[in-house]
Amino acid sequence: MATLGDRLDHVLGAKAAGSLVDAFDMHTVEDLLRHYPLRYATQGQPLTEEEPEDGSHITVIGRVTKAELRPMRNRRGSLLKVVLDTGSGAGRGVDVTFFNGDKVKYVVREGLRAMMSGTVNYWRPGQWNLSHPGYLILPESDDESVGAVKTVRGGGDLRGLAQSAKGAEGVDTSFMEREFIPVYPATAKVQSWDVLACVRQVLDQLDPIDDPLPDELRTERSLLKISDALRLIHLPERKTDIDRAQERLRFDEALALQLVLAERRHEVSGRSARPCPPRSDGIAAEFQQRLPFELTEGQQRVISEISADMSRSHPMHRLLQGEVGSGKTIVALQAMLQIVDAGQQCALLAPTEVLAAQHYRSLRGMLGDLGNAGELGAGDKATKVVLVTGSMSAATKKAALLEAMTGEAGIVIGTHALIQDNVEFFDLGMVVVDEQHRFGVEQRDALRAKAKSGASPHLLVMTATPIPRTIAMTTLGDLETSTLTELPRGRSPITSKVVPRRQHPNWVDRAWERIVEEVGAGRQAYVVCSRIGDDEEGTGKSRNGKSKAAEPEKEGPTTQAALDVFEMLRTGPLSELRVGLLHGRLPADEKDQVMRAFNDGTVDVLVCTTVVEVGVDVPNATVMVIVDADRFGVSQLHQLRGRIGRGKHPGLCLLVTDAAPNGSAMARLDAVAATTDGFELAVLDLRTRREGDVLGSAQSGTARSLRLLSLLDDLEVITAAQDLAREVVEADPGLKKHPGLASMMHAAVDAERLEYLAKS
Repeated sequence: MATLGDRLDHVLGAKAAGSLVDAFDMHTVEDLLRHYPLRYATQGQPLTEEEPEDGSHITVIGRVTKAELRPMRNRRGSLLKVVLDTGSGAGRGVDVTFFNGDKVKYVVREGLRAMMSGTVNYWRPGQWNLSHPGYLILPESDDESVGAVKTVRGGGDLRGLAQSAKGAEGVDTSFMEREFIPVYPATAKVQSWDVLACVRQVLDQLDPIDDPLPDELRTERSLLKISDALRLIHLPERKTDIDRAQERLRFDEALALQLVLAERRHEVSGRSARPCPPRSDGIAAEFQQRLPFELTEGQQRVISEISADMSRSHPMHRLLQGEVGSGKTIVALQAMLQIVDAGQQCALLAPTEVLAAQHYRSLRGMLGDLGNAGELGAGDKATKVVLVTGSMSAATKKAALLEAMTGEAGIVIGTHALIQDNVEFFDLGMVVVDEQHRFGVEQRDALRAKAKSGASPHLLVMTATPIPRTIAMTTLGDLETSTLTELPRGRSPITSKVVPRRQHPNWVDRAWERIVEEVGAGRQAYVVCSRIGDDEEGTGKSRNGKSKAAEPEKEGPTTQAALDVFEMLRTGPLSELRVGLLHGRLPADEKDQVMRAFNDGTVDVLVCTTVVEVGVDVPNATVMVIVDADRFGVSQLHQLRGRIGRGKHPGLCLLVTDAAPNGSAMARLDAVAATTDGFELAVLDLRTRREGDVLGSAQSGTARSLRLLSLLDDLEVITAAQDLAREVVEADPGLKKHPGLASMMHAAVDAERLEYLAKS
């Protein structure tokens, strides 16, 4: 007998278990049983009066009434034309074609009973067949030996599935006549039928399972016992078995994730932080009084929420999300000034040097004489703002680090350079992480660890990529969430248009003309490309050092590189304008110089890569042309588009593409052009990328773990799981009294991702 925690090599043997480890990283019985079927091969699909859909996969059982060998018309070889009578009453049998007719004719013969599984192909309306399906010859139903046969006669997937049913007495072909046969995620070395054989062997030995969910909860939600759900998901007898098993296992996945988040929430609530209540006579009050504009109601509400959090004796743990241009930076600055009023320091972590430098200039500009303490003309309540990046000169960086260490700098802005061991703070009271999805957990953790021992800094993470409620509940369930939905007064509307380059090449010419017109009216423009270019800084060599001329041309769609577009525009359609170039391979001082020139208006058009995706704020820029727009994700396009329309003039975003008119890429671009609602686009982006990636390789470096739960569609399940998880963890931190829940949590979410979530 076996339990869920048993090692697979003890149950299946070393060879079979080793294959599962190599292919799927499965080690225990529970790992295997949580490897759910992708779909089910079903018997007798619409073979009544209805016709099956073209391209659908069906499995049928019947008697061969015709098996005729015919030569192929246009090439050597033969076809075996077969008619299978399924007894469905549809008026005719199923037409089947085998391309290697000479080999199959000795097995598939008239009068035999057979199962065939394949894809439906329509040659003309009303006439369809199965082309070269998997097949299996079955014993007669009244044969006493029907339960098992010694030799499998068949081919394709069905032969493999039949072999998986092989026992001591032969092959159990009755298993193949089940209404639902599971089809599993597989690899080239471990096929679906190999997995099925292992699953059946394990289920035959499985001990009764103690259900981790309380009886009253299962009754309330009409959930199956876990032992029944794990059996029925693999070996269902009817469609309702699959539905009920998936319902239970879906709840398990939601609960596992929510238990992780509840544990993390409980751990954070147990930490202590120094309270930082607002002051009426400090720099924060002075700054707000000087603002030349009125904050939106949303900004005022969020500032109050954050202020209340930081006044408590345990650390704030809050997500600030808002549309591109919704005014998150000024909200974060107000919070940082409240920390400075309490005598502590703030660190603002940005993902790129361009964005860090932009934040530095922006905060210094907003603070005015309140941000230059120690300098001539500084305000009475002023603090010092310093910048720390990896490419700064040694002397400049040393001075900034000294000001952070002595406490002279109240606000320290930087990139990953802030995380290095040689960076010390006098008294770090708050960490602000901009574009939190761009940082690994260890990086954020390392910065928070720089606070004085015994106290945790307050944490504010910001994102301009809107997160739908179910996603936030599932991935950020331990964070309080503040959302800015309205744009500040004075923001201008943005119009987006798709420019199909192949169908209308003259429209691209018109895009360049539009830039000339906007610059003529005193405004500026971006031209964004998906890549820098193979030629490294004009050396004539590719990035691997080889001469470009010696390298073979790559096949497939070509994209326009920033270096090439820059040269084309400055010598061609924009030759009368001042065109600048910005990309990630430029030296830091050159990047800063280009960005300053664009900010100051001495560059009219900035040709760039996605280094301007977040945080760059040039109110005079009104046009953005995104070249090869189909190469960008939905959220990325929305972020880029948010760089324009930030002043008093309307914005225009042109999405240039070679995508096929009716393809999915064009549909995605049309959707982006049709709305500026970031939440609507976030849902589209998640559906496009597969929502499981929210917890997948993009964040933790491991494969997707959500097999059944839909983060977008299962709000009710997620909410119920969250309520239960918080209740359980509140009463039993660490789940010592609930070993079954602890085991389920670790089985449903792999260990690496649990570690990732636990540290987030």
